Amino acid sequence: MTGGERLYATPAGVRLGPRDLIADGKARNFVLQMKAGRFHGFVVRRGDAVFGYVDRCPHAGLPLTQTLDDYLTPDGALIACSWHGALFQPETGACVGGPCMGQSLTPWPVALRDGAIVTA
Repeated sequence: MTGGERLYATPAGVRLGPRDLIADGKARNFVLQMKAGRFHGFVVRRGDAVFGYVDRCPHAGLPLTQTLDDYLTPDGALIACSWHGALFQPETGACVGGPCMGQSLTPWPVALRDGAIVTA
């Protein structure tokens, strides 16, 4: 099926938007439509660092959030799966609580370049 597949990676160099598109300490969802299919990911910003992950919980294979851009715990310290309560470190994607201990989110390489968030 051309164009309808779920993708788990993107090419490098795709400009996602300016750094301030994501407030410091927050996260944002990105959906990229490419010829081969659609990619779903999210980016967490910590000051001048950004961390990207495929929007898929390693426990159940579902997107992490049920509410758009609501990826973090209320204090912003961890990434949280809204379905089963799994918790992940924003900087590494490692599961630190819940049903997927020992697993990690799938990294989505992103970087800040010239004030913009880009795929790496």
